[in-house]
Amino acid sequence: MTKVTPMVSATFTIPTLGAHSLLGQENQVGVSPAVTSPMTTQTSGSSFVVFSAGYISNSNAPTDNKANLWMLLGSPVVYHGNNNAFDVKAYLSLAGNGGNGHSVSIVKNGYAQGEITLPFIEIRNADILHDVAQNYPSGAQLTSGSVTTTGPAILLAFWWGDGDGLTHTAVPNNGFSVIESFLNLPPLSAVQCVVTYKQVKAAGTYNVTWTQSPDPGAPLWLFAFQSSETIFAYSFD
Repeated sequence: MTKVTPMVSATFTIPTLGAHSLLGQENQVGVSPAVTSPMTTQTSGSSFVVFSAGYISNSNAPTDNKANLWMLLGSPVVYHGNNNAFDVKAYLSLAGNGGNGHSVSIVKNGYAQGEITLPFIEIRNADILHDVAQNYPSGAQLTSGSVTTTGPAILLAFWWGDGDGLTHTAVPNNGFSVIESFLNLPPLSAVQCVVTYKQVKAAGTYNVTWTQSPDPGAPLWLFAFQSSETIFAYSFD
């Protein structure tokens, strides 16, 4: 009798961190549209994350100059305090287009001069958002929700502090590396942000704890991006 048995070994396409940038506009002197610095992204095979943090009235979704479609991930998270005037929104473009001079823009349809913080992150060789966790804890140490992976992945963690003042700290643990930060704010204030990543080689469950100051609270996101290109070899016996 002949049967087909999948071999244990498999070939994975390994996601890696790509290009990234962060735009932070000061309150009362911002401009519209808000446009990130141009960067070189992979022509194809990448996924992208963009956040828009600022006035709720600036509700437009991002666009880019590579004709990508942007999907709002979940619901906007409204900041505590400040008369509920500010929120944070996450957007995705999976398996998008890239190239030279790649930038993202948001037309500020509510308050053009208002503060906005806009990170733009590329994850190469990833076409699946395999898992995501979002929470809004408070205190000097903030632990994200957990994400689970089934193989090699890129983890992206975002901290969006809601503390007053112009000087902040936010330090991640568990081997996450900072790639973008906006912690020392301009005189008229802005939305603070830190972006970190971690590359993992195997299946597992992961989270991150932030040590922050001041310590009211922070909306947190943790993403796990993977590739769908898993190729199994087969043998006959």
